[in-house]
Amino acid sequence: MNSNRVSSSKGTVKADVYQIVTDKIIESLEKGLVPWHQPWKSISQLPANLITKKHYNGVNVLLLGMAPYESPYFVTYKQAMDLGGHVKKGEKGWMVVYWNFLEKEDGVDTKGNAKVKKIPFLRYFTVFNTDQCEGFEDKVPKTSITTKEDNEKIASCEKIVNGYKDKPSINVDKIAAYYPSRDSIGMPKIESFESSEEYYSTLFHELAHSTLHDSRLNRKYTEIDGTMKGYSKEELVAEISSTFLCTVAGIENKTFDNSAAYIKGWLARLQNDKKFIISASAAATKASNYILGTLTEDEE
Repeated sequence: MNSNRVSSSKGTVKADVYQIVTDKIIESLEKGLVPWHQPWKSISQLPANLITKKHYNGVNVLLLGMAPYESPYFVTYKQAMDLGGHVKKGEKGWMVVYWNFLEKEDGVDTKGNAKVKKIPFLRYFTVFNTDQCEGFEDKVPKTSITTKEDNEKIASCEKIVNGYKDKPSINVDKIAAYYPSRDSIGMPKIESFESSEEYYSTLFHELAHSTLHDSRLNRKYTEIDGTMKGYSKEELVAEISSTFLCTVAGIENKTFDNSAAYIKGWLARLQNDKKFIISASAAATKASNYILGTLTEDEE
């Protein structure tokens, strides 16, 4: 999944970036790869820019998650050169999107002053994984992944669960589920799962659902509207959130489902709504940040 390379890191305006992003996700699904189940092979590290150390978020985690590298760090073409190295010959970059705003006059206010309306639009630029570069290997931090084969509690996961300040009650149940009406989560015992990772992947999924409650993020769906459209979006938000949280905990998301029927369902959904994946990814980032206690004022 390579993006078109651009000559500058300032960004290239495209008529329909939504469609470009959606097409990339569809292409991955058609290959049997589910982007939101491509966890980074590193502990406590979502994809980030090597220079700024700022994490990419939203749909960018999915786009960069399709890059087949262990390193979670990316740089622009210019940043690689500024570090004293360069992008290896023949390497293709990866698409990263961001919001920009177009200001347009929109009438006048009661005092006769011109009102300005900000119209959001997507732009994108290209980055390269540090494994695609050479000449500055000593400046790339080493990473590792946590593994736990037996069914015992994992400290990094427990830290996330316990750090969720206003989380719902978590009770032993026969099935894993979030119950909005009573704001509680049911979870089978950890011993019931095939692995500790599967237990926490599932728990993170249900914790993500719990952020929709009106006392938290109040995620009202077109969304929770009694239709399959609303249900599918909320499920995708929870799945992507679970992957984000697993990555922060340094474990692999074990709730992975790459069955033909599963992939076919998501393909149909994406093909009918070009804004679906970007909207769901943004909601998943917000849900994850809420659980982690890192939600910013801009996201609230």
